[in-house]
Amino acid sequence: MSTLREYLSHKRAALLARHETPSSGPVPLHAHVTAEGRSGVRRIRIRDFQIISDSAPDFAGYDLGPGSPELQAGVLGSCVTHIFLIKAAELEVPVDSLEVDVRAEYDPRAQQPGETGVPVYPQNFRYEVLLDSPASDEELARLHAEVERVCPILNLIRSPQEISGSIVRVGGGHPVAAGLEGRPS
Repeated sequence: MSTLREYLSHKRAALLARHETPSSGPVPLHAHVTAEGRSGVRRIRIRDFQIISDSAPDFAGYDLGPGSPELQAGVLGSCVTHIFLIKAAELEVPVDSLEVDVRAEYDPRAQQPGETGVPVYPQNFRYEVLLDSPASDEELARLHAEVERVCPILNLIRSPQEISGSIVRVGGGHPVAAGLEGRPS
């Protein structure tokens, strides 16, 4: 069975090379999502990739892909896994296999009128790392502490930030957005 050790060696070389080249600053992130006609399926486009997000039939979906809260759990798991690999390579911690299992809850009652006590967001995120490694408990604790310190999505969920939003009317119609009342269209 192939293990991750060879990959971690390759990853370490790439990380060392990356550290030698100064960063040019923040990297812009962009995702574009369209709601597909007739099905309501959300097509997420990121760079040259597409991901389908859908709802279960009880929420007028066709179950053609994971829902947004499920995708968030997957994004957290992907990021934690990637940072474990980065930090294992940097700290030279041998890893033979790595899996991350993420769990959370989302309560759809939050969408119902009068359910003011139910959070409208997924909550109680927790992850479990299934790791095969000959490293000592101390090395693994150090690895885990580093992952917790620098994992971007883990820290985003723990310390959310303000998100701004706006509506841009693209079809014919009358302006209704805040600040547009009374303006000629």
